[in-house]
Amino acid sequence: MSDEDFDEPFEKSAPEDREVNGPFDESEANPVRPYVDLGGVRILPREGLGLRLEVEEGTGRVVAVGLDFADSSLQVQPFAAPRSSGLWHEIREQLNQQVLAQGGTTRVVEGGLGPELLAQIPTQAGPGQPPVARIARFVGVDGPRWFLRGVISGEGAVDPRAGAAMEELFRSVVVVRGTAPMPPRDLIPLHMPQGTVADADGLGPAFGA
Repeated sequence: MSDEDFDEPFEKSAPEDREVNGPFDESEANPVRPYVDLGGVRILPREGLGLRLEVEEGTGRVVAVGLDFADSSLQVQPFAAPRSSGLWHEIREQLNQQVLAQGGTTRVVEGGLGPELLAQIPTQAGPGQPPVARIARFVGVDGPRWFLRGVISGEGAVDPRAGAAMEELFRSVVVVRGTAPMPPRDLIPLHMPQGTVADADGLGPAFGA
Protein backbone atom coordinates (compact mmCIF):
# COMPACT_ATOMS: atom_id res chain seq x y z
CA MET A 1 0.00 0.00 0.00
CA SER A 2 1.39 3.41 -0.93
CA ASP A 3 0.79 6.79 0.66
CA GLU A 4 -1.45 7.62 -2.31
CA ASP A 5 -3.87 4.82 -1.40
CA PHE A 6 -4.29 5.59 2.29
CA ASP A 7 -7.52 7.27 3.33
CA GLU A 8 -6.82 9.53 6.32
CA PRO A 9 -9.57 11.94 7.42
CA PHE A 10 -7.54 14.35 9.56
CA GLU A 11 -6.42 17.77 8.37
CA LYS A 12 -2.76 18.65 8.46
CA SER A 13 -1.43 20.29 11.62
CA ALA A 14 1.42 22.74 11.00
CA PRO A 15 2.37 26.37 11.65
CA GLU A 16 1.11 28.69 8.93
CA ASP A 17 4.70 29.75 8.20
CA ARG A 18 6.11 26.20 8.06
CA GLU A 19 7.36 26.53 4.48
CA VAL A 20 9.36 29.63 5.46
CA ASN A 21 10.46 28.83 9.03
CA GLY A 22 10.33 25.02 9.13
CA PRO A 23 10.40 22.20 9.73
CA PHE A 24 11.42 22.09 6.10
CA ASP A 25 10.87 19.70 3.26
CA GLU A 26 14.02 18.85 1.33
CA SER A 27 12.73 21.00 -1.54
CA GLU A 28 12.46 24.04 0.78
CA ALA A 29 15.87 23.84 2.49
CA ASN A 30 18.70 26.26 1.81
CA PRO A 31 21.06 24.27 -0.46
CA VAL A 32 24.22 26.05 0.72
CA ARG A 33 23.78 25.37 4.44
CA PRO A 34 26.15 22.73 5.92
CA TYR A 35 23.54 20.19 7.04
CA VAL A 36 24.52 16.87 8.60
CA ASP A 37 22.90 14.17 6.45
CA LEU A 38 21.19 11.47 8.53
CA GLY A 39 19.01 10.05 5.77
CA GLY A 40 15.41 10.92 6.62
CA VAL A 41 16.45 14.15 8.34
CA ARG A 42 19.19 16.73 7.99
CA ILE A 43 20.41 18.67 11.00
CA LEU A 44 22.01 22.12 10.95
CA PRO A 45 25.07 22.25 13.26
CA ARG A 46 25.25 25.01 15.83
CA GLU A 47 27.44 25.95 18.76
CA GLY A 48 26.88 23.68 21.76
CA LEU A 49 24.60 21.20 19.98
CA GLY A 50 25.16 17.49 20.60
CA LEU A 51 23.86 14.73 18.34
CA ARG A 52 22.83 11.26 19.48
CA LEU A 53 21.59 8.47 17.22
CA GLU A 54 19.22 6.04 18.93
CA VAL A 55 19.76 2.52 17.62
CA GLU A 56 17.35 -0.41 17.87
CA GLU A 57 18.86 -3.27 19.82
CA GLY A 58 19.25 -6.42 17.76
CA THR A 59 18.75 -4.88 14.32
CA GLY A 60 21.18 -1.97 14.59
CA ARG A 61 18.60 0.21 12.84
CA VAL A 62 18.70 3.94 13.65
CA VAL A 63 15.19 4.75 14.94
CA ALA A 64 15.50 8.31 16.25
CA VAL A 65 17.79 11.32 16.37
CA GLY A 66 18.51 12.95 19.73
CA LEU A 67 19.63 16.56 19.96
CA ASP A 68 21.04 17.91 23.23
CA PHE A 69 21.25 21.66 23.67
CA ALA A 70 22.01 23.47 26.95
CA ASP A 71 19.93 21.61 29.57
CA SER A 72 17.29 20.38 27.12
CA SER A 73 16.87 17.41 24.79
CA LEU A 74 14.89 16.96 21.60
CA GLN A 75 14.18 13.59 20.02
CA VAL A 76 12.98 13.67 16.40
CA GLN A 77 11.52 10.97 14.15
CA PRO A 78 10.31 11.41 10.54
CA PHE A 79 7.41 9.31 9.23
CA ALA A 80 5.78 8.84 5.85
CA ALA A 81 2.33 10.44 5.58
CA PRO A 82 -0.47 10.90 3.05
CA ARG A 83 -0.14 13.73 0.55
CA SER A 84 -3.30 15.65 1.40
CA SER A 85 -4.04 14.83 5.04
CA GLY A 86 -2.22 14.69 8.36
CA LEU A 87 -1.26 12.26 11.11
CA TRP A 88 -0.64 14.45 14.15
CA HIS A 89 -4.20 14.53 15.49
CA GLU A 90 -4.46 10.74 15.55
CA ILE A 91 -0.90 10.10 16.75
CA ARG A 92 -1.34 12.64 19.55
CA GLU A 93 -4.35 10.71 20.83
CA GLN A 94 -2.41 7.43 20.65
CA LEU A 95 0.42 8.99 22.68
CA ASN A 96 -2.14 10.26 25.17
CA GLN A 97 -3.49 6.75 25.70
CA GLN A 98 0.01 5.33 26.09
CA VAL A 99 0.95 7.85 28.78
CA LEU A 100 -2.31 7.27 30.66
CA ALA A 101 -1.71 3.51 30.53
CA GLN A 102 1.66 4.10 32.25
CA GLY A 103 -0.06 5.96 35.07
CA GLY A 104 0.87 9.39 33.81
CA THR A 105 -1.19 12.50 33.15
CA THR A 106 -1.57 14.60 30.02
CA ARG A 107 -3.16 17.72 28.67
CA VAL A 108 -3.29 19.24 25.21
CA VAL A 109 -1.94 22.78 25.04
CA GLU A 110 -1.45 25.25 22.19
CA GLY A 111 2.25 25.83 21.65
CA GLY A 112 4.41 27.61 19.13
CA LEU A 113 4.12 24.66 16.74
CA GLY A 114 0.38 24.17 17.21
CA PRO A 115 -1.37 21.67 19.48
CA GLU A 116 1.02 19.59 21.60
CA LEU A 117 0.73 17.01 24.34
CA LEU A 118 2.19 17.97 27.71
CA ALA A 119 2.76 14.81 29.72
CA GLN A 120 3.90 13.85 33.20
CA ILE A 121 5.29 10.32 33.02
CA PRO A 122 6.21 8.34 36.17
CA THR A 123 9.78 7.03 36.06
CA GLN A 124 11.81 5.04 38.57
CA ALA A 125 14.33 7.27 40.34
CA GLY A 126 16.46 4.37 41.58
CA PRO A 127 16.39 1.12 43.54
CA GLY A 128 14.06 1.47 46.50
CA GLN A 129 13.10 5.02 45.51
CA PRO A 130 9.53 6.14 44.77
CA PRO A 131 8.73 7.03 41.14
CA VAL A 132 9.24 10.61 40.05
CA ALA A 133 7.32 12.48 37.36
CA ARG A 134 9.22 13.22 34.15
CA ILE A 135 7.73 16.08 32.16
CA ALA A 136 7.81 15.84 28.37
CA ARG A 137 6.34 17.83 25.49
CA PHE A 138 5.21 15.82 22.48
CA VAL A 139 5.12 18.03 19.37
CA GLY A 140 4.32 17.23 15.77
CA VAL A 141 4.11 18.87 12.36
CA ASP A 142 2.52 17.51 9.20
CA GLY A 143 4.47 18.32 6.05
CA PRO A 144 4.15 17.32 2.38
CA ARG A 145 3.97 13.49 2.46
CA TRP A 146 5.77 13.36 5.82
CA PHE A 147 5.13 13.85 9.52
CA LEU A 148 7.84 14.96 11.97
CA ARG A 149 7.42 14.07 15.62
CA GLY A 150 9.44 15.59 18.44
CA VAL A 151 9.78 14.95 22.17
CA ILE A 152 11.16 17.83 24.24
CA SER A 153 12.48 17.08 27.73
CA GLY A 154 14.67 18.73 30.34
CA GLU A 155 14.49 22.51 30.77
CA GLY A 156 12.76 22.83 27.41
CA ALA A 157 9.71 21.07 28.82
CA VAL A 158 9.30 23.32 31.86
CA ASP A 159 10.94 26.69 31.12
CA PRO A 160 9.31 28.90 28.44
CA ARG A 161 12.58 30.43 27.30
CA ALA A 162 14.33 27.09 26.94
CA GLY A 163 11.19 25.68 25.35
CA ALA A 164 11.18 28.37 22.67
CA ALA A 165 14.81 27.53 21.84
CA MET A 166 13.91 23.86 21.39
CA GLU A 167 10.97 24.78 19.17
CA GLU A 168 13.35 26.80 17.00
CA LEU A 169 15.70 23.80 16.88
CA PHE A 170 12.82 21.53 15.84
CA ARG A 171 11.88 23.99 13.10
CA SER A 172 15.42 23.95 11.70
CA VAL A 173 15.15 20.21 10.86
CA VAL A 174 14.91 19.23 7.19
CA VAL A 175 12.89 16.11 6.33
CA VAL A 176 13.98 14.05 3.33
CA ARG A 177 10.95 11.98 2.33
CA GLY A 178 12.31 10.55 -0.90
CA THR A 179 10.21 9.32 -3.81
CA ALA A 180 9.75 5.64 -2.94
CA PRO A 181 6.18 4.60 -1.98
CA MET A 182 5.83 4.05 1.79
CA PRO A 183 2.83 3.21 3.97
CA PRO A 184 1.77 6.10 6.21
CA ARG A 185 3.33 5.95 9.70
CA ASP A 186 6.39 4.03 8.46
CA LEU A 187 9.62 5.52 9.80
CA ILE A 188 11.55 7.22 7.03
CA PRO A 189 14.96 5.46 7.06
CA LEU A 190 17.70 7.12 9.09
CA HIS A 191 21.42 6.42 8.96
CA MET A 192 24.72 7.42 10.49
CA PRO A 193 26.57 10.39 8.98
CA GLN A 194 29.14 9.38 6.39
CA GLY A 195 32.30 8.04 8.02
CA THR A 196 30.68 7.57 11.45
CA VAL A 197 30.48 4.31 13.39
CA ALA A 198 28.14 4.05 16.40
CA ASP A 199 29.61 2.96 19.73
CA ALA A 200 28.10 0.36 22.05
CA ASP A 201 25.37 2.77 23.17
CA GLY A 202 24.42 3.72 19.64
CA LEU A 203 25.73 7.25 20.05
CA GLY A 204 26.80 9.32 17.12
CA PRO A 205 29.04 12.39 17.11
CA ALA A 206 28.68 15.65 18.94
CA PHE A 207 29.23 18.70 16.79
CA GLY A 208 29.34 22.45 17.03
CA ALA A 209 30.98 22.37 20.48
